[in-house]
Amino acid sequence: MQRRQWIMSAMGALMALACGQAAMAQAKFPARPITIVVPSAPGGTTDFTARLIAVPLSRALGQPVVIDNKPGGSGNIGNQLVARAKPDGYTLLLAFSGFQVGNPHLFKNTGWDPIKDFAPVSMRTRAPQVVTVRAGLPVNNMRELIAYAKANPGRLNYASSGAGSIQHIAGELFKQMTGTFITHIPYRGAGPAVQDLLGGQVDMFITTPASVVQHIKADKLKGLAVTSTTRLGSLPQVPTTREVDLKDLTLDSWFALYAPAGTPNDVVQLLNTEIAKVLTSPDLRKRAEDAGTLIEHMTPAQLGDYTRKELAYWGRVIQEGKITAD
Repeated sequence: MQRRQWIMSAMGALMALACGQAAMAQAKFPARPITIVVPSAPGGTTDFTARLIAVPLSRALGQPVVIDNKPGGSGNIGNQLVARAKPDGYTLLLAFSGFQVGNPHLFKNTGWDPIKDFAPVSMRTRAPQVVTVRAGLPVNNMRELIAYAKANPGRLNYASSGAGSIQHIAGELFKQMTGTFITHIPYRGAGPAVQDLLGGQVDMFITTPASVVQHIKADKLKGLAVTSTTRLGSLPQVPTTREVDLKDLTLDSWFALYAPAGTPNDVVQLLNTEIAKVLTSPDLRKRAEDAGTLIEHMTPAQLGDYTRKELAYWGRVIQEGKITAD
């Protein structure tokens, strides 16, 4: 009897020790650097958003937060990497809406599922698009751009962050609404596209303000319209598409943080809590607003609901616009 009691007591002690060690290990998250995968090249708004939160989040968590740009495949390469990563909170995705809720409707097989393969974590930054043209193009407003495109069919081209990206969708909608023919040139992210726009290799780029606002202010590019209902504080001189009789060209991009599906809920909640604190910084908010983006904190549940709604909405836009990834 005493031997049995001793064995039971020893087993209980071992179980308690194991539970205690597991709890300690869990409480130590994060115990090593966290990687935020950006599914596009440096220089675009997805990259800007990741870097906006990386340093303050690193301070809050006490561990380095590393940005890993994985461009290519219209975002599918980076998304696949995170979807297949170990669900432990150490690999996160800074998602771009054009990829996250657009690609599933544009590609037969993306290699990832926006709902099944990702756990929503936090936040949403939102930005309209800016219709931007190279400085040397002989147009100064949207009416002149449309007239020039109609007078020179096939002569103009426009850049996008990749086939199927929201810039691609915006470009195709612009063509449909204006009855113009402009050639699509896909890039591996907004950064390379902006560089070629600055260099005169492409004529037009409809993209988020963070990618181009400083170049427009420096007169290196021309901003002709913003795809929102109100003008941007960072570009007050640029009219909205509604003001130039393109009211149906109203498009917002958004960016949010996801983890691989199966990431422990307490890890997701910890990340969400710390990011919520980071987003209250007046300096961070000003940097975002100066770049033409607005920050909204979301709980994981709110981001999950929002993702599903956006997935359905962009499915309708893409189907009705007869837009393909080709």
